[in-house]
Amino acid sequence: MSEEKRVAVVTGSGRGIGKGIAERLAKDGYSLVIADFDAKTAAETAEELKSKGFDAVSAVGDVSDPEAHKTFVKAAVDNFGRLDTYVNNAGIAQIKLLQDETPEDMQKIFGINVFGDLYGIQAATAQFEKQDDGDKIRKIINASSIAGHIAFDLLGAYSATKFAVRGLTQAAAKELGKKHITVNAYCPGIVGTSMWSLIDEEMVKQLGGTKGEYLKKYSESITLGRVETPEDVANYVSFLGSTKSDYMTGQAVQIDGGIQFI
Repeated sequence: MSEEKRVAVVTGSGRGIGKGIAERLAKDGYSLVIADFDAKTAAETAEELKSKGFDAVSAVGDVSDPEAHKTFVKAAVDNFGRLDTYVNNAGIAQIKLLQDETPEDMQKIFGINVFGDLYGIQAATAQFEKQDDGDKIRKIINASSIAGHIAFDLLGAYSATKFAVRGLTQAAAKELGKKHITVNAYCPGIVGTSMWSLIDEEMVKQLGGTKGEYLKKYSESITLGRVETPEDVANYVSFLGSTKSDYMTGQAVQIDGGIQFI
């Protein structure tokens, strides 16, 4: 099957990095399921893509619920006939000292960032196993972070979830390779989205200072001298979603403009 006929689900793709990924995969020839917790932004993004001549539908669900992922996969199959790539992009951040984390905090962030990825892996794999694709490579792509390589203070819980995503990615790659399924992760740095605006605001509450101060401070560590865009992340995910990455699995590559060198 040609790349032009591929179908992808991207979770958390109503806005931000996920929207950037969906737009890039659409340009690569994918038909898209715009999966998001927010029905309005999901529908708007799907309609925006369709207005540009791309194939897209929206699907709504909470990624911490395994049934949501089944809904996303069903949307792909019902509308486009199959599934080729599943991008576990949805995630949240929390800005807190570890000493202040509550059981509810940890359940929420692990439910979305870790369990959500696991449920996505399970739902995608179940569909891949139903398809008679021979030795064609199918893709699962997970969102980790530079915080999944070196943890950040005040982002302890978030860092822990992103380390966990790297572990899931490696284990799933080993388990699924024989089924012609690759599993890789992308690790963004400081991306100019609403999530980093929230991180900046919460750091002001914790440490004092003024809005924008911490985004500026952390951005100064970027070797390439500018804040990352969703398109920067999407360009790498485009590679992971193409046949050019068919011999790559279990990897979690940092796309951060040169913040960390490991």
